[in-house]
Amino acid sequence: MPQGILGSLAIVTVLYVAVAAVTTGMLAYDKLTGDAPVADALEAVVDVEWLTLLIFAGSLVAIANTVMILLLGQTRVAFAMARDRLLPSALGRTHDRYGTPGRVTLITTGVVIVLAGLLSLEALAKLVNIGTLFAFVLVSAGVIALRRTDPDRERPFRTPLVPALPLLAIAGCIYLASTLDGATWLRFLVWMALGLVVYVVWARRRGEEAVGASSP
Repeated sequence: MPQGILGSLAIVTVLYVAVAAVTTGMLAYDKLTGDAPVADALEAVVDVEWLTLLIFAGSLVAIANTVMILLLGQTRVAFAMARDRLLPSALGRTHDRYGTPGRVTLITTGVVIVLAGLLSLEALAKLVNIGTLFAFVLVSAGVIALRRTDPDRERPFRTPLVPALPLLAIAGCIYLASTLDGATWLRFLVWMALGLVVYVVWARRRGEEAVGASSP
């Protein structure tokens, strides 16, 4: 599994760099818009309307695919948290027919719909960016901490060059997050504060009770 993930990331990175190189070669980067840079570059070089529309259609499909993947990942995270009693246990129940976390999926979808109606696409993209970067920081820090606190744990896959590689990842994430505007940071800090309050007041005690109940 880790090798497949790393291989997929390598392929995606190469393709991303290749598309960026071709796009900036067709049109100067300062003339590209944030909405559809590939279509803008293509329109500037080749005045073919149907081809530009095809690029737009492909972009919409790619965005829809990304949103579906993010929703799938978020619902599974919330489902696992509910099973650990960090969220209400009712959210950890699966659908009687399909065997999927139906309740948490509906709630997550509703929250996403509300946010999409209240915030701009740019603001949502920045929130996703800062949340993802923060998650990468936590994971990288966790790799370093677990190597020290639990060195004998069985690991099917071991992150190489620890702690240099995780520290490099943390530094890169912090740098990228620092380029985001103050409004994004404010929304992120407010969201984190609310999450910490819920964890300290409600989720932490229930999670510890669940761990104690499962211990022999």
